[in-house]
Amino acid sequence: MSSALSTITLVHSRPWPRRTRALAGLLAATATAFLAFAPGASANDVTTKFSAHAAGSAVTVDHSAWSRLLATYVKPTPDGLNQVDFKAFKASGQRELKDYVARLEANDPAKLDRPEQFAFWANLYNAKTIDIVLDHYPVGSIREIEIGGGLFGFIKKSVGAGGPWKAQVLKVSGASLSLDDIEHNILRPVFKDPRVHYSVNCASRGCPNLGVEAFTGATLEAQLDAGARAFVNHPRGIAVAGGSITASSIYDWFQSDFGGSAAGVLDHVRKYATPELAQKLSGLSAIASYDYDWKLNDIAR
Repeated sequence: MSSALSTITLVHSRPWPRRTRALAGLLAATATAFLAFAPGASANDVTTKFSAHAAGSAVTVDHSAWSRLLATYVKPTPDGLNQVDFKAFKASGQRELKDYVARLEANDPAKLDRPEQFAFWANLYNAKTIDIVLDHYPVGSIREIEIGGGLFGFIKKSVGAGGPWKAQVLKVSGASLSLDDIEHNILRPVFKDPRVHYSVNCASRGCPNLGVEAFTGATLEAQLDAGARAFVNHPRGIAVAGGSITASSIYDWFQSDFGGSAAGVLDHVRKYATPELAQKLSGLSAIASYDYDWKLNDIAR
């Protein structure tokens, strides 16, 4: 795929609702005609640029501001879903959040070791996602947000397929980056760890939880495992009823990261399942359906 196509792909990796998929080809083809000469690095360029690391480095990044903000505005609920008090965050915490994002952008990830890099990118993704939502709040879903506007933005929003993921909203080490760049061109190909999907939060109820503390290199493994267990064992991750499995659409959209088959997904799920869920999964080898909730993970008012 050309660099122009990879840069302007209109469909976020989490696919459009079924009713809109018929428009995808037309939109992509039209976008290519208009934007074929748009500047921008290809996905491979981004991956290559940010593949380097400093093995054994003692350099760390200060994420304490992000931890304070998360502890203040992320509200765990009794049913295991972490929600965000976006209204209070916008009123009292966004300035500090923007300062934190700016400090992260000033870092050189190549000076970090692998765990510290993972924490850096996951925190940057999550913090910038919240910042974007706050810029547009109140909204009912992150898919109501379209950065850059124009004809294609209008069409995407009108069919419920908007979102900020393709817009270049960050600059790190001289490279302009989108949220999709961080998730799909850095975290997934560089780290090759399915737990990436439990670390990045798209401000939606169907997404794995936004944590109540920042990732750090020193605590990364425990945090990623905790995130995996929390999601797998919540009904929005895996639900079993009448011998039939409903799984998060994450396991469909990114099946290749979980072994490339439903069996691979279930092998992964069993690794983190509680004894209760493992018992329900016993003898099951197929996933009957997938589901995802795009409503904003805002607190109930």
